[in-house]
Amino acid sequence: MRSILATLRKEHDQLRALFEQVNATTDRAEKTRLELLQKIEATLVPHAKWEEMVFYPALKSRANHEQKLLWAEAMQEHRAVEQSVLPDLKACEPGSREFAGSAKVMGEFIDHHAKEEEREIFAVMRELFTAQELAEMDEQYEEWKASGMGEAMTLHAKIKTGVASIFRSPGAPG
Repeated sequence: MRSILATLRKEHDQLRALFEQVNATTDRAEKTRLELLQKIEATLVPHAKWEEMVFYPALKSRANHEQKLLWAEAMQEHRAVEQSVLPDLKACEPGSREFAGSAKVMGEFIDHHAKEEEREIFAVMRELFTAQELAEMDEQYEEWKASGMGEAMTLHAKIKTGVASIFRSPGAPG
């Protein structure tokens, strides 16, 4: 049976692989770095937006007091990536050491978040939701990603981080 947890884990693994590829590039690989950043964003943004709009609210709706802390932490980590970490990376010249450093930090941040989510949040979701409900969430996610709403939310988030990057310079306080 399909499950949203398996789909999200698969996307985490895809992101980890993309960050490994970015980290293996040299400063001369500007085109490759830009292509990889686009792939990262194409995987990360819809994933994060759907979690924020559906997955995490579902968790919060059934969570006890302690489990709501997991929800709050996850939401703050998403905000940090969207408002700071990703715009900082996009502000860097792809052939620079700043890009390499920012990509490494972002990859580590995403990996930390994914591991925490897989270990803690997924366990809670298995407690709070039936296998059928998790399968239905997976179907909803697939439909949402292909829908106009999913595409619009993804485009909006990409524009926001792009605009934010314009007002940043690597190493400068945000």
